[in-house]
Amino acid sequence: MRLVYLDNNATTRMREEVLEAMMPYCKDVYGNASSIHRFGRQARVAVDKARQEVASLLGASSPEEIIFTSGGTEADNFAIKGAVHAMRKKGNHIITSSIEHSAVLNSMKALEKDGYKITYLPVDGYGLINPNDVKKAITDSTVLISIMYANNEVGTIEPIEKMGEIAKERGVYFHTDAVQAVGKVTFQAKDLPVDILSMSAHKIYGPKGVGAIYIKKSTKVDTIMHGGHQEMGRRAGTENVPGIVGLGRAAEFAKKEAQEEPKRLCELRDYLYKNIAQAIPDTRLNGEPEKRLPNTLNIGFKYLEGESIMLNMDMEGIAVSTGSACTSGTLEPSHVLTAMGIDAGDAQGSIRFSLGRDNTKKDIDYVLKVLPPIIQRLRDMSPLYEKGK
Repeated sequence: MRLVYLDNNATTRMREEVLEAMMPYCKDVYGNASSIHRFGRQARVAVDKARQEVASLLGASSPEEIIFTSGGTEADNFAIKGAVHAMRKKGNHIITSSIEHSAVLNSMKALEKDGYKITYLPVDGYGLINPNDVKKAITDSTVLISIMYANNEVGTIEPIEKMGEIAKERGVYFHTDAVQAVGKVTFQAKDLPVDILSMSAHKIYGPKGVGAIYIKKSTKVDTIMHGGHQEMGRRAGTENVPGIVGLGRAAEFAKKEAQEEPKRLCELRDYLYKNIAQAIPDTRLNGEPEKRLPNTLNIGFKYLEGESIMLNMDMEGIAVSTGSACTSGTLEPSHVLTAMGIDAGDAQGSIRFSLGRDNTKKDIDYVLKVLPPIIQRLRDMSPLYEKGK
């Protein structure tokens, strides 16, 4: 049985080169990067090099704008809570969207309990936010706007530059969760009207448990991790040297492949969609047809439960998902799809295919061979299908 992994938005397989770069720091170069003796200095050199690589990938003005975290979730929490706490004398209003990752949405819920007022912007049927809605939502007490760069479930890329310019005009901080965008969308953070940006290593073929936050110079963000003086006094805790080295190496490769790999994935994605649409009736493309991540394809299969499709594909060696890995296990339909106006029943029948660097045309051909019979078999057992025919 062929094994095909198409859940790269959940996590990616670590590159061999990344693992090789990390291994010396798991065993031989074991010093604490904050220690000033030679063992510590060796670790510090590695951390500084990784910071430069991440800064280069993101297009930061300097490595000092990069702070390492334990991953994308901490980076989002750091960005949102740190920014609003730093600006609490100005106001208590935050603007976000209804389709954000749970790391953002649950941070907002926590802040609501602390008295902050949150505006959740709607999206259209493609998952796009209207920049005019951002403009209308800003008040004199608005201190932060947090909008994801690209959606993790449907791949829609948001008009970050337009929204960031609106925030800049009103003197409001703008944060973007770029966890899914980094390595798939080319940008220069220093040229974007973005003050804070979050990213994660394991989405770009790096290790789990490490990420970074870009904080543009002069942006005020309070620390939310208290302890030692690590990370230039902005994020306490002994540095995860092997993980940071892995992130740096992954960032180096992501920059090298920033042009060709997204193009290759886009071609595979479109080939997959074209053939699914031709072979299987009653399907729906979820998300913006053009302005979306090159590796992401979300398709609704009418009359079916996505979990049944996913489990049947898993039995054939194919890994896909019904949405974000961080919301798996819930029986509720995707909050992203329902926010887009998709009927709850149709949302339940949606599958996300997220391609990665290991995928080939042979993988896609195998999916195209296996998937149509699965859909037909499940529909033959579905009372909804019989009713809809």
